[in-house]
Amino acid sequence: MAARAVAMRRSARGVVRPLLVLFLTVLGTVPTSVSAADVDAGCPDAQVFSGKLLTDICWGCLFPVRIAGLPIGGGTIPAGASDQPACLCNDTAGLPHPGLTISLWEPARLVELTRAPGCSPTLGGIRLPLGSRRLLGTSGKSEHDASDGAFQNYHWYAFPLLILLDLFFDSRCNHDGLVDVDILYLSELDPTWNNDELAFFTNPEAAWLAQPVALAACLGDAAAATAGTPIDALFWCAGTWGNLYPFSGHQGASGSPARATSLSATRALAALHRRGLARRTMGADAACEAPIDVFMKKSQYQLSMFYPLPETQRAHVIGESPFRWGEWRNIPGPGEDHVYLLWRWMDCCVALF
Repeated sequence: MAARAVAMRRSARGVVRPLLVLFLTVLGTVPTSVSAADVDAGCPDAQVFSGKLLTDICWGCLFPVRIAGLPIGGGTIPAGASDQPACLCNDTAGLPHPGLTISLWEPARLVELTRAPGCSPTLGGIRLPLGSRRLLGTSGKSEHDASDGAFQNYHWYAFPLLILLDLFFDSRCNHDGLVDVDILYLSELDPTWNNDELAFFTNPEAAWLAQPVALAACLGDAAAATAGTPIDALFWCAGTWGNLYPFSGHQGASGSPARATSLSATRALAALHRRGLARRTMGADAACEAPIDVFMKKSQYQLSMFYPLPETQRAHVIGESPFRWGEWRNIPGPGEDHVYLLWRWMDCCVALF
């Protein structure tokens, strides 16, 4: 009996110890020696679920937090935000409840732009069984002639960071109903992302938005976005990043990889708005329930790079010149796949009772 008990304890240690080491490794507390055979050079690990979750996020980008119309902390408030100190929302029974309007920049989504189909830096550099070699992307580093282009696959993740950390977030303000990290969209499963002709049929207004006059108007949006205030009326423009149409992954490769991946992320966001998969959380009419808005409000969003070189001091608006925030945020090779944290302005009615 004693020998059997010793054998059982040894067997238990043989199972528990590897699981404990694996758990601590995921938390980033145990250094490990990884052999060359275990490293996938074509799919890097962004180490999202590690100590970088605290050190590589711009926590100051939450501000200003506005409570009943009074701002706390510095920062930019978008022009379309609600300025009403009080609000009134109905409960599930249709009874109205008075409340206070609370507003802030909410970290809500993670979007990763990768060249290899199925590669997920967010999930530790694993390769999901998606796509084929036809979807292999490029950052477009040739001679910038007429045939030079860039293409990235994207993966859209729910990332309700304030809910995950249980930080001053009322349950009434969770318009999405998302409470955990989850995969929301994979471009490898979307035939419009790698086919411009199919994408045209989902947004046919691209035909008249490609006119010289419409494109020239984007110069104004580029200047305004670089100053920190993108023009929502010019919904077809992405400032200095290029034209927002078509909602596909192919684009010219002039400029830096930071510009190209930012444009791809913005096109993906605009396509999700068009399909009703992204909602407007800004404005007095969005304080009780986020409405569907098929045309994305650019001023509602900000982006901060998480990988490879994080933005920890500020976030940038859609279309802002990469010379101000990210022309240098690229590492040749493994650092050409980028992960961005998406911030959205949220106006919420917190009921008093």
